[in-house]
Amino acid sequence: MPSSLLAPLHRAARQVDARTPATRDRALDGLRALALLAVPVGHWLLGGFTRSADGALHNASPLSSPGLGFFAPVSWGLQLLGVFFLVGGHSAVRSRERARARRVGYAGWLRGRVVRLLQPVLGVAAVWALLIPLLPRLGVPADTVRTGTTLVVQPLWYIAVYLGLTALTPLCAALARRTGCWSAGALLAAVAVVDLLRYGPWAPAVPSWVGLLNILPGWLFGYQLGVLWASGRLGRPAARLLLAGGGALFAVLLLVFHYPASMVGVPGAGRNNSHPPSLLVLALAAVQCGAAVLLRERLGRLLTRRPLLWLPVVAVNLSAMTIFCWHQSAMLAVAVPGAAVFGAVPGLTVAPDSLGWVALRLALLPLFGAALVAIGWFTRRFDGPWTGLSRPARAVAGAGAAFFAAYALGVV
Repeated sequence: MPSSLLAPLHRAARQVDARTPATRDRALDGLRALALLAVPVGHWLLGGFTRSADGALHNASPLSSPGLGFFAPVSWGLQLLGVFFLVGGHSAVRSRERARARRVGYAGWLRGRVVRLLQPVLGVAAVWALLIPLLPRLGVPADTVRTGTTLVVQPLWYIAVYLGLTALTPLCAALARRTGCWSAGALLAAVAVVDLLRYGPWAPAVPSWVGLLNILPGWLFGYQLGVLWASGRLGRPAARLLLAGGGALFAVLLLVFHYPASMVGVPGAGRNNSHPPSLLVLALAAVQCGAAVLLRERLGRLLTRRPLLWLPVVAVNLSAMTIFCWHQSAMLAVAVPGAAVFGAVPGLTVAPDSLGWVALRLALLPLFGAALVAIGWFTRRFDGPWTGLSRPARAVAGAGAAFFAAYALGVV
């Protein structure tokens, strides 16, 4: 790239680096950025579309294709929820400590974090509440609208899980102080017991709802590791144990107990590792969290020495909720007009069933990213305080979000 184009980028990187407080934990921000970027990349690579005869788009997955079986191991590197919740637990403890120093109580602290997370969700829900009746009038098939709604809802349920875990932060911190790493071990054991019930010899007699018992301990595991990390209870020796033990457990579950290899749901598959989380998800989270703790110092030094690497980390962290809430809409913003204008587009609206599809989908990722940047330019206002909106406007946004939620419940 010509130096004339790189000069502004270097200048911006130096400015951002100079404005970053020396106390900022760059490694933690780097890990958060990595986990956040894995969400859109994972959904863009592991999700696809097929176009029916009436022009409607329907969800399809390369994981369902016999010729793309190698995508299952790819999901191990793209499903970074272990790191996501690890950083979340660590950040929540630090945030609670700062709130206490300002004499802000638990209720006030939690309210602030809930508002910061829910405002962007209300924003995307309100916008889609307008699109649901508008798109069919513009000629978009109703099935495409339903497909889009399903995709938009897909990542939003993690916000509900994250809010629940955030509310448990004081309890998690108390358990970390009293029992240390055993608090995370108990969660692992709880998930193992539930998996034994639903996959073991008693499985035919076990009700299907028993698997739902894994939702709280399954996602709390990574979060609790983050709380332990922030509390000084998760050092390098424990991280090495997590890395080695998690890797061994992962291999045993795959090779001996024949857990599904994919970390995300596969259409038509009888078992699903992530909804609710299985023991394989926790094993992968242990590997990821152990590696994150061990690499923290090295990553921090790298981001301190290289302002050009620190710049995108800052940008991603500042746009976290925009990325999380709008990345599926960005893919749809490319696919829907693409299908309307060009019909069946390889890599976009043709069934994901070959290596050719993979190559074309990789080529389309920058286009999805550009669409996300364009959408984020207009929707980033949802991330900050809604001070520019009047009370009636907020009420309309809330009503729109409620309409979208009701529609989505009937679709998903």
